[in-house]
Amino acid sequence: MRAEKAAAVEDIRRLARQVPDFPQPGVLFTDLTPVFADGPALRSIMRAMAAPVAGRVDLVAGIDARGFLLGAGVALELGTGVLAVRKKGKLPPPVHSQEYALEYGSATLEVPAEAISLKGRRVLVVDDVLATGGTLRASVDLLVRCGATVESVAVVSEVPGLGGRERLGGVGLHCLTTA
Repeated sequence: MRAEKAAAVEDIRRLARQVPDFPQPGVLFTDLTPVFADGPALRSIMRAMAAPVAGRVDLVAGIDARGFLLGAGVALELGTGVLAVRKKGKLPPPVHSQEYALEYGSATLEVPAEAISLKGRRVLVVDDVLATGGTLRASVDLLVRCGATVESVAVVSEVPGLGGRERLGGVGLHCLTTA
């Protein structure tokens, strides 16, 4: 597992682009787009995100939108299926929904209510970045309410100091780098 993570971290450091003052002044944004566009780097990230949960999950849930990219690749590495956790209004009804607070307002995440049974499924939740933790917490709560057991959350990068890790509570967290 350490070799996979070390390779992924090196690829992220080599390829990620640092963008100052985005999306607002004072924020240093880590753009992972160049990492995702590099085949070997993308593969190393998938392997590193999958390694800690190998044999422990039977479904990967990728969060809208970059979590879709990561979720599919991690699911392939693990030999599992993938579930898209979508923003409101993107799935045909019926759906299970989870509303959560944003800095200025609220948002809603959804999963299919009938197309896929989540009861008893062991799930890894995947996204690109953990910042405040609102979206990841809402995803975990939604999946648990649907009967799944969330084994862990995996992210490429964590932005420290924004309370995301604490907001996840007792959910296991695997992150490759910190921003």
